[in-house]
Amino acid sequence: MRKVYFISGLGADSRIFKYILLPDGYEKIPTHIIVPNKKDTLSNYAEKIVLQYNISNCDIVWGDSLGGMIAVEIAKQVRLDMVLLTSTIKTDSEAPWYFKIFRKLPVYELTPAKLITKLGAFVKPIMRGLASEDAETIKSMLKNSTPEFLKWGAQAALNWRNDKIPDNCYHIIGDKDLVFPYKNIKNPTAVIKGGTHIMVFDKAAEINSLLADILK
Repeated sequence: MRKVYFISGLGADSRIFKYILLPDGYEKIPTHIIVPNKKDTLSNYAEKIVLQYNISNCDIVWGDSLGGMIAVEIAKQVRLDMVLLTSTIKTDSEAPWYFKIFRKLPVYELTPAKLITKLGAFVKPIMRGLASEDAETIKSMLKNSTPEFLKWGAQAALNWRNDKIPDNCYHIIGDKDLVFPYKNIKNPTAVIKGGTHIMVFDKAAEINSLLADILK
């Protein structure tokens, strides 16, 4: 049984991957938040994930959003068999324009931590068309997120620097992703039509189809 470790992004948890189906012979292993030190970089945090879950050579890591950046950092520490990326960037050169603004004006540092988990109104646009149960799941993930982790993650993502693309890297992006616009992504494996930043959740059927071919 080949292990596939799933790493979610900011404001999400393993439930974001609830509709992802792996072919026979693959084991789905969700990872959970590890409390970071304030000065941890994504590289430091990736090392903690590796140690906590005993990720080893020939394993597969799937990272979504911030989890994708962490997956890239894991690949620099462990000889992974494959890296799967969704709704993320693989190098800092793919970062959106607003990263430059927030690096100079780090508004996340001035925002009370508890307020960050109550920004449900800002995710309403990407929840349009979801079944009510799924919309509640998305809101629940944000509400249950650790405020301190959200602030740390924003800072770590903005300060991330990487120009090395992992071997056997498969990068899937949505053409409606407002967080990481697909036009910034160099040589994506696939672009999901209508895919938003939560496409791993609401476009899972299309991603599962791609996944079946990739894992062959």
